Amino acid sequence: MASGAVSQEAEGKLPPYFVTALELSAQAHKDMVAAVAPFVDTSISKTVNVPEDYPFGAFEDLYLSAWKAGLKGIATYRPNAVLGAVLSVPSAVAVPVAADLREQDDPDRRVRLDAVPNVVATLQYPSRPVFEGGNMAWTYMMNVPGVIDAGLFVGQNDQGVPFEAWVNGVDQPRGLGAVAKTLSMDMRSNDCSWLRFKLEKLLKAADPRSFEAAFPAEGVRFFDGIVPYFAKLVEYRCEAMGAFGALEGTPTPLMDSLLFLKEPKSKGEGTLSWTWDVLNPRAGDDFVVGLKELELPDGTVRPYSVWLSGVYPRALDGLCKLLSVDMWVHDPAWIGLKLRKLLNYAEAELDFMHWMPGNGKQAHYPSTIAYIAHLLLHRYKVLGLLDGEGRALGGGSMVRPEHRAANETISGKRCAECGECAVFKVDGCERCSACGATGACG
Repeated sequence: MASGAVSQEAEGKLPPYFVTALELSAQAHKDMVAAVAPFVDTSISKTVNVPEDYPFGAFEDLYLSAWKAGLKGIATYRPNAVLGAVLSVPSAVAVPVAADLREQDDPDRRVRLDAVPNVVATLQYPSRPVFEGGNMAWTYMMNVPGVIDAGLFVGQNDQGVPFEAWVNGVDQPRGLGAVAKTLSMDMRSNDCSWLRFKLEKLLKAADPRSFEAAFPAEGVRFFDGIVPYFAKLVEYRCEAMGAFGALEGTPTPLMDSLLFLKEPKSKGEGTLSWTWDVLNPRAGDDFVVGLKELELPDGTVRPYSVWLSGVYPRALDGLCKLLSVDMWVHDPAWIGLKLRKLLNYAEAELDFMHWMPGNGKQAHYPSTIAYIAHLLLHRYKVLGLLDGEGRALGGGSMVRPEHRAANETISGKRCAECGECAVFKVDGCERCSACGATGACG
């Protein structure tokens, strides 16, 4: 197909009929768009890759030739040392991305992934395993007057590897069970560095109620809240079981797939945040869910932090920390899997009716936590990262309108939910083809 692939064929990397995007010239990228444009009735999303040392005159001629070819616009991208590259060719020796992250001093703490592992496939157990003869579990009673009186259980499989944590007791803080449920998925990840990373994040989920509590082999020690107490106990048990072992040299698929190791900080112009009001009168919850979003160098929009503000169980701060880190994983299938596990999370006698995101109607939810999971999955659907069931759309992402090809056909009414001009009448009801929101009928 192109002579540029011959060198790679000689090295045994690609068949002779394959050519990579980086081997095509900028004009060839433009010619490809011009060739298919007459046969496309809606829009084209295509990046024209321009080399970093591309002359300005050739850059100018690129747009002029695109206009002469009848294109209404093209989207170009020139890599540089600040933004990095949309595409890159991995070296023959795979170098873990995480090893380089700590050395970077980029203001936005952005990284370029040379290789992205299938993190969902690395799970030891995609769902909670059921062993024929049952499984062993370490039990520790967390008894802090006025804070908690419940048992912590850390289960292990036949090989003596811990794979889950859960809390049981009538006097336990609301939300702690959801933290344990979410952390259990991390314990099954086959990435001990990832588990330690998540536990370190939970230790920072401070609570206004600091206290002293009993701790194995140490007597009594001070804790900043119930979530750090829980995390430290789980960490203690995992260390006692040798779950962390010799971390150096062990596979780290999740750590390798992180977009960044620390939450990016916004610059002077700030960052976008999607918010939603939550009111559960039965539980006394009245707060705002905030979902911070960033735009990656290629125009991709990704959520990267979730937070709560108002009246809510403080243990949910720990849940937000866990989910925020899950959002940093390159593959959105990971956060989709985590959120789906919470969709049916129930709290006795604390179910409620609330607004469904996207269609202006109300539905029944088994708990405040389940409602939060529905909200986050809805936002990921609007951004084009996950489908309606919380599963990844080919690792996809949504590009902001200003980054789309200028020849995109805009039709339909503007959607009040996602802002796209994609609302049409289907069987007598208005429906947004972009996010699925349902409007007036009749």
